Amino acid sequence: MSSAFVALGLMFLLTGVVTGGLLLAGAWGGAANRKRSAEKERAFECGNNPIDLPHGRFSVKFYLVALLFILFDVELTFLFPWAVVLKPLSRQMGFAIFMEMFIYLLVIAVGLVYAIKKGALEWD
Repeated sequence: MSSAFVALGLMFLLTGVVTGGLLLAGAWGGAANRKRSAEKERAFECGNNPIDLPHGRFSVKFYLVALLFILFDVELTFLFPWAVVLKPLSRQMGFAIFMEMFIYLLVIAVGLVYAIKKGALEWD
């Protein structure tokens, strides 16, 4: 039991040393790049000279589509670990596992249909 605490303490010590070393290296190596110049203060847009600053507000549709994408992407990401973990159990509980994931996917599909019906993905 005490060897586990020694290993944990060693890990925390090593993490602290690496973090401190990286912070010191960044402070020491970045000192040469702290000189201000007009070129460094200028806005950078993908290698092109900036034309104009953005004015106005973005439509809420951008944020809504991004939120829905993240939501459904994360939910579907759970399929991979589920398949890996439950594969050995599939012979014993095959139909029950299938129905469990079918219900999960049905809830996701109902959510997507609801978002489409509410017009969350329309750009008009």
